[in-house]
Amino acid sequence: KKYIFGAIFGSILVLFTIYVVLDTLVLSSVYQNVETTSNTEYDTSNATTSDNTYKDDNIEISISKIRKYDTDIYVADVKLSDASYLKTAFANNSYGKNVTAKTSSIAEDNNAILAINGDYYGVQEYGYVLKNGVIYRDTAKSDQEDLVIYKDGSFEIINESDTDINNLLDKGAWNILSFGPSLITNGNISVSETEEVGKAMASNPRTAIGIIDDLHYVFVVSDGRTDESEGLSLYQLATILEDLDVETAYNLDGGGSSTMYFNGEVVNTPVSMRRNSSERSVSDIVYIG
Repeated sequence: KKYIFGAIFGSILVLFTIYVVLDTLVLSSVYQNVETTSNTEYDTSNATTSDNTYKDDNIEISISKIRKYDTDIYVADVKLSDASYLKTAFANNSYGKNVTAKTSSIAEDNNAILAINGDYYGVQEYGYVLKNGVIYRDTAKSDQEDLVIYKDGSFEIINESDTDINNLLDKGAWNILSFGPSLITNGNISVSETEEVGKAMASNPRTAIGIIDDLHYVFVVSDGRTDESEGLSLYQLATILEDLDVETAYNLDGGGSSTMYFNGEVVNTPVSMRRNSSERSVSDIVYIG
């Protein structure tokens, strides 16, 4: 009987562990359906475009590819007439847990001209979620460093432990990206050469966003984990942003999530955990449109 009880208890423990893993990483739950951030298609009829440029009366984008640290790095230089063209969007127009879609699919659903993967809020239980002026989660995560994007398009780095999300909203916060860390603060590199995200490898595909001046931004995505591109450390990514004269820059979800989409095409070479070329589904994007 003792052995039977032990076997039953062990089986229950295994099943419970499997459920916890599935609930954390796989099983999806929609908490709230959200309207697309672009109710009508953005008028691009007067735009001039090429394989690596886009320009109309309100948006100017130029994509360049640089090679550094044995890695292909894609830089989108973005100039806007108004901060309202810098937006975020949820996968499947739904706020929830493990609700995901490819960056390119979310971009197409929202008529994005340019998009990068966001902060992957959907695998976290805590951490602020503020998207396009709406608070979806107000539970702070201890010592979490966030990027706040205000209505006027300005950037600020905050720590959730000592900042109330409602106060940020009152100050004009429009989007909060909760991944990190900050890469550039006040024009200076703010990460050490050994700093990493959790236990991540030093060299990875990376995604970052930065601001150079008023309504002038850069979106940066690097390849990695391939024979062609080694990937970047956080410090290496920061040096690239420093070279771009960025005033504030922030690290977003990387690895297999790192994706840049422009004019209907994926620009970089995303990789999955199996190291074959594939877009990883993510919970949100940052985009222009």
